[in-house]
Amino acid sequence: MRKEAVEKAIKSLNFTTIQASCFMEVWLSPSLGFDYANATARIYGPGTAPISWVSSRDVAEMCAVALRHPAAERTTIEFGGPEALSPLEVVARFERIGGGPFKLEHVPEPVLRSQVQQATDSLQKSFAALMLGFIQGDAINMAPVVDKFGIKLSSVDDYARSVLARAAKT
Repeated sequence: MRKEAVEKAIKSLNFTTIQASCFMEVWLSPSLGFDYANATARIYGPGTAPISWVSSRDVAEMCAVALRHPAAERTTIEFGGPEALSPLEVVARFERIGGGPFKLEHVPEPVLRSQVQQATDSLQKSFAALMLGFIQGDAINMAPVVDKFGIKLSSVDDYARSVLARAAKT
């Protein structure tokens, strides 16, 4: 099949791409060094670049909305949370909500670059590259998406209150 035919076939498809930012449930979890129950956090790089932390539930809701909303047809939607916060700002929110200080572990950018170069398999390389990319941040202005699709977004504060309450019960 020629390139033009492939491009035409793709354009005829009804698609929606949701490009989600960093999931709170993943990046702000013990599995990646954000151990809210023990008030410790691993910070990749300086931790100052803002990220539009997004809840996986909000992404699932956006996917459901996109299935039936004409404005979502044949488009790509950048999708994040209601505000962009740096990892250090997230730690400060958890400290405020949890009532105590966090111990921070910083992973310098050169260490992450070295991990990418020294990775022995594609999975290791992918994770190291994701952590390296995390340093750059991912701030998204969500106001147009919220206005267009009428979706309510979960905040980092909502997430912090939820996980800290569950951790206190265990």
